[in-house]
Amino acid sequence: MVERQPQRIALLGRGAIGQRVAALRARLAPDAALAALLRPGTNAPADGAVLAVFSELEPLLAWAPELAIECAGHAVVAQAVPALLRVGCDVVIASVGALGDAGLRNAIDEAARAGQARPIVVSGAIGGLDTLRAARRAGLHSVRYTGRKPPLAWAGTPAEARCVLAEVREAAVIFEGSAAEAARAYPKNANVTAAVALAGMGFERTAVTLVADPHVDANVHELHAEGTFGSLSLRLANTPLPDNPKTSWLAALSIEAALHAHFNPFSIHPSDWS
Repeated sequence: MVERQPQRIALLGRGAIGQRVAALRARLAPDAALAALLRPGTNAPADGAVLAVFSELEPLLAWAPELAIECAGHAVVAQAVPALLRVGCDVVIASVGALGDAGLRNAIDEAARAGQARPIVVSGAIGGLDTLRAARRAGLHSVRYTGRKPPLAWAGTPAEARCVLAEVREAAVIFEGSAAEAARAYPKNANVTAAVALAGMGFERTAVTLVADPHVDANVHELHAEGTFGSLSLRLANTPLPDNPKTSWLAALSIEAALHAHFNPFSIHPSDWS
């Protein structure tokens, strides 16, 4: 059965990723109305793509969106996602790191059940999660995620207490622990660790290693898993989003892929790959 396409779509945030999503909506759902939830004081976009702009959640809920795309950060997930799900609005969640909070995960699950709506968690800057989700059905023995960044990319994090980042000449481990601990200590890296944890063995049983590595010039994500299915090893070196160097291009593309799947679940037309 083909699902009825949403006629009202809400963007939560309007940064570089939000702008790409707004442009994509014109191709995937040209007849749908588009609204945006922006921080108070943020100027409304001048491109004419957005029909309505809200600075508070309640007016957006009254607007009655059927699909929302969150690309605004962890705080917005906590503030807006359960309320949207509860009124029957499906929500694409990009800031997956917020789900490291067990209380928020429970609130989202309860709201989704109450509203008969779906939280759609994107893979973000990591891959191989479909294999993890399938493999856990037979049993996973171990899952480890390793994140490598150039030393100075860890500035402003607890890594500064572990070493002098500007003087790192060889790869240095700056964190080793569970995905739950990593999400708390390194929230800016939490989206990837959370995505891996949710797909595999959970936050407490997913091992995480973070590395300041002067031999890499990109954000590198390594995933290794073993289980009854066999083993999986994956390494990704991500290119930054041209519109925002602080964002992984693959993270933006994962949202676009989720929306393509939502609107055209059986399409294999090459135009959907561009």
